[in-house]
Amino acid sequence: MNIVLYPDPVLRQKAKPLKEIDKEACKKIEEMMELMHHAQGVGLAAPQVGWSVRLFLIDVGGTSHGEKVFINPVIVEEAGELNKEEGCLSFPGIMSKIIRAQRIKAHAYNLKGLKIEIEAEGLAARAWQHELDHLNGELFIDRMGPSNRLAISQQLKEFERLYKGAKVPV
Repeated sequence: MNIVLYPDPVLRQKAKPLKEIDKEACKKIEEMMELMHHAQGVGLAAPQVGWSVRLFLIDVGGTSHGEKVFINPVIVEEAGELNKEEGCLSFPGIMSKIIRAQRIKAHAYNLKGLKIEIEAEGLAARAWQHELDHLNGELFIDRMGPSNRLAISQQLKEFERLYKGAKVPV
């Protein structure tokens, strides 16, 4: 299992709900957790490993009851606003200030299939919003202001060049 890099098309797909938490799903989630920790990330969405389902991991302080796996998540309320620097494991080396809600209320399902309620703020709220964007096929570069987007345009072109170069002709 590897982290998918921009501009892989899976990053732009809207993920489908995860309908069953079986052994195969649990194995993938375990691999995702190891990969996220190895990459020193605070969150990782299933589409970032090429698995287009509505699931993400978050490992920061402030998440509800120590939960780290969120299945079929939905944000139901947002409050406040913060403009903070953010990065993404699918865009190594790129950081930019992104405006996000300061606090969120959400619900999701855990690995036992139980519905859980979440209240998060600060980094945990930012991570929730960032990972939920991934499940909707949205990327943090989509939330950048024009000057920040221009500042990273050469890096994005290099990602695109490398991605096209990785394709094997048929």
